[in-house]
Amino acid sequence: MQPLPFTPDLSVQPDVEGFFDEATNTISYIVKDPNSDACAIIDSVMDIDYAAGRITYDHADALIARVKERGLRLEWLIETHVHADHLSAAPYIQQHLGGKIGIGSKIKVVQDTFGKIFNEGTEFQRDGSQFDRLFDDGDSYRIGSLTAHALDTPGHTPACMTHVVGDAAFVGDTLFMPDGGTARADFPGGDAGVLYDSIQRVLALPDETRLFMCHDYAPNGRDIQWETTVGEEKAHNVHVGQGKSREEFVRLRQERDKTLAMPKLIIPSLQVNMRAGEVPTDNSGRPMLKVPINGL
Repeated sequence: MQPLPFTPDLSVQPDVEGFFDEATNTISYIVKDPNSDACAIIDSVMDIDYAAGRITYDHADALIARVKERGLRLEWLIETHVHADHLSAAPYIQQHLGGKIGIGSKIKVVQDTFGKIFNEGTEFQRDGSQFDRLFDDGDSYRIGSLTAHALDTPGHTPACMTHVVGDAAFVGDTLFMPDGGTARADFPGGDAGVLYDSIQRVLALPDETRLFMCHDYAPNGRDIQWETTVGEEKAHNVHVGQGKSREEFVRLRQERDKTLAMPKLIIPSLQVNMRAGEVPTDNSGRPMLKVPINGL
């Protein structure tokens, strides 16, 4: 396991506010510096009625309204990875509030993989240039007086990163709540063994570290939850808790992934999110999505 490329500082406690999107079971976050009006938004959602081919912005508008209501200054729009189950609203929010859009540098691997699947042609740039900042493992950035750290946690996708801000870590799809387990690893570029190694990096953070999920599916009918701790995950996570071995996890993950259907929004999500939230267009400039046949 790679060591942590930074020293966590649990004395720093950002203000974290979660926003649950019922249509995609996604949680977006406003992360505020307690010492200033600076904030970041992590994993925003753009609404789509896929059957009707209609995009709207109710979830994003709620985030924008909350930032304005609190008098905050948006500095970053962070994507923990290229989501396969919802569309990012980052450019829409950026138009209204400013801020820079950031994602892991391995977005270039994802763009190359899915650029071929969606037959994007040479006009689709596969260098991550659609984003304002590409993070490498251990990179840091500022949210007001806060220092945020980017931690490589691939396995679900090659570009997955956990963002650690003081005592808070935003894990994307790498981990779910303890009773929900972990992310799938069967998408192109995914790897169950790599995912296990990445989870061990997250669990190497101090036990008191607050972990914030990107998704929750309310197992066994409980209420929606999105915050836990490293200690709780180590003790109770149904896939990796109690010191489960890499071999055990890989077997469990691969068997489970064979039973899972593709996410309902994977086709539009990948096309939009690998472009930093921009909807692709046809030759006449009209927003247009492709459906690859037997490509996924």
